[in-house]
Amino acid sequence: MSETQNRAVSEAISVHNFSDKILEQAVHFHVMKLSGGFFLWIGSSPVLSNLAVSMSSKYDSMPLSTLIMGDPSNTAPNTLSQRLAKKTKKQVFVSYSLPVTDSNLSLLVENRIKKELELHPEHF
Repeated sequence: MSETQNRAVSEAISVHNFSDKILEQAVHFHVMKLSGGFFLWIGSSPVLSNLAVSMSSKYDSMPLSTLIMGDPSNTAPNTLSQRLAKKTKKQVFVSYSLPVTDSNLSLLVENRIKKELELHPEHF
């Protein structure tokens, strides 16, 4: 295989899906591994209601983050993308389409993502 073909294969987008029942609610996770980062969608129904992006900066210990679309009062996608960018040192896009009524749910969802990161780091 030529160097160009090897680069094309390594830069291909890969998809990883997993689900779990968290606080009696079915939560679905969709990860698309990108070159230098990943996109993570979290939800219980197929809706893309918001999107945030975070990336590390050499000028600050906390990754930079911005909300690309959605309600700015919902800080869940920004917060989660920042934490994942800090942990993985990659550019991270997050869509968090779950109700933000229970802070325990957010914590359990984040713990489930961290578990998946440990089990399958190749998908992130």
